[in-house]
Amino acid sequence: MLNSQSPLLHVRSLSKQYGPSCSACARLTGPEQGTNICPECGGVVACWEVSFNLFLGEVLGIVGESGSGKSTILRCLNLDEPPTTGEAFHSGVDKGKTNLFTLSSQRKRLIQSSLLGIVYQSPHLGLNLDFSAGANVAERLLIQNNTPEYRRIRKRTSSLLNKVQMPVKRIDELSGAFSGGMQQRVQLAKALAPRPMLLLLDEPTSGLDVSVQASVLDLIASLQRKTGVSMLVVSHDLGVIRLLTHRTLVMKMGRVVERGLTDQILEDPQHPYTQELVASVL
Repeated sequence: MLNSQSPLLHVRSLSKQYGPSCSACARLTGPEQGTNICPECGGVVACWEVSFNLFLGEVLGIVGESGSGKSTILRCLNLDEPPTTGEAFHSGVDKGKTNLFTLSSQRKRLIQSSLLGIVYQSPHLGLNLDFSAGANVAERLLIQNNTPEYRRIRKRTSSLLNKVQMPVKRIDELSGAFSGGMQQRVQLAKALAPRPMLLLLDEPTSGLDVSVQASVLDLIASLQRKTGVSMLVVSHDLGVIRLLTHRTLVMKMGRVVERGLTDQILEDPQHPYTQELVASVL
């Protein structure tokens, strides 16, 4: 049993740069400089020395405009790409003593398939649209099961689709024929398949109609309450952050400019950028 007072995920000084880099990158980029592109070398500082803890059963939000670095953080934490510097420790991996970024490719794939679940902004990143809804979910289950039984996999897949309010009768229909909202539901079912300790959500309602957004958000909130899964939610939409998260990091040009309880940040923002974000939706 994990200690609920210890972080499930501990991230320390996570930085990611693209392209060339030089000793002036950190000093010449960021909110105060108004750019995340280094004028000396042309390198892009996507995020710089981001640190936070995420606890069991908690939903942490990262909010910011496009290019703020929030999705880069998510990709690094899903082990899709390596950070330039920094550390991340998961309490389910070597009792939280091993930096995930230093693990072998094989161990990273094992962690991705068992301890992490991700819902991408674009369904084509999280689903094979030429596969049926059931096949997409079953694929995740098969990775975990060396001796799969068809009936058991089929039953579990049906249960997961039902959990995300997807009509089970559509289990054999191609995912590419579904609406955006339905594709997000299939992604959720696939992400929840291995019963992960941490669910990563990258702009989960972006591009959906307003009415569909509301139903998907209600579904995510309901699933979190019922399962207690920890979540890291990345969004530019303060409505999403308000509904889903307990604490929030506000990012601008690769830096965290404000952090705290979501309600406090939205009701009494301290940083000028956060104040602009909140004022823009009033």
